[in-house]
Order: sequence, then C-alpha cells, then structure tokens
Amino acid sequence: MVESAGKSLIKLYQIVLNIALIILSFILTYFLFRELYYILSDILLENGDVHGTFSKILVFFLYFGFISMILTYFKESHHFPLRYLLYIGITATIRFIIVNNGNSFQNLWLSLVILMLTISYILLPSPEGQKIKRFRREIS
Repeated sequence: MVESAGKSLIKLYQIVLNIALIILSFILTYFLFRELYYILSDILLENGDVHGTFSKILVFFLYFGFISMILTYFKESHHFPLRYLLYIGITATIRFIIVNNGNSFQNLWLSLVILMLTISYILLPSPEGQKIKRFRREIS
C-alpha cells in the first residue's frame, strides 16, 4: 500500500515536471524570438554598438541551448545525460571568456575549468559501451 502511494506520488511529480518544462520551453522560445528581433533590428538599423550586438547573439544562443536541453530531456525518456551537461558547461565557459576577455588571470582560471570539464567528458564511458554492457547482461 505504501509502495503504491509512493509510485503514485512519483508519477504525479513526473507529470508536474513535464508540464513545467513544456511551459518553460514556450517561454524560452518567446524570448529566443524576441532576442532574434533585437539582433535583426540592430543589424538593419546599423547600430554602432558591436559589443552590444555580439552579447545579444550570445544570449540568443543561451536561450537556444536551454531549449535544446529540454528537448534532450524528453528525447532521452525523461533522463538528462551527464555528458550533455558537461558539453553545455564547456560551451558556456567559452562564451563567457569571449564576452569578458578583459581579465587575463580570470581567463586562465576559466581555461583550467574548460580543461577539467573536457577531462571529465573524456573519462565518461561512451554511450555505445554502456549499450553493449546492457546487452551482454540481458543475454546472460
């Protein structure tokens, strides 16, 4: 009885999470297109602030990354792979270095962060290797 109630509660939380992620994806899509409008208006009106336009482009890609994270969550059967999180961390740190390139000592630390994330990414077992291990367990 308690186990059944626990499974029902987990299923309810999963439904609430899925609905919240769908709503969040619509909100992020709105902001993505709004940012695209701002970028295009800066370009067409020949705004002289190149750094401002460049930072808007980076914000656009951040929205794009968040939407793709939500899509990956649903494609992976309500699971978010650690490999994907490391990839997002690497690209976000690179974007931060590009935008804030004034402090070279901070860039050195951020480069070390990228190195550590890359090493972690390499040390993860490949998804194909995990599938082979699962297949071997199933047939034995």
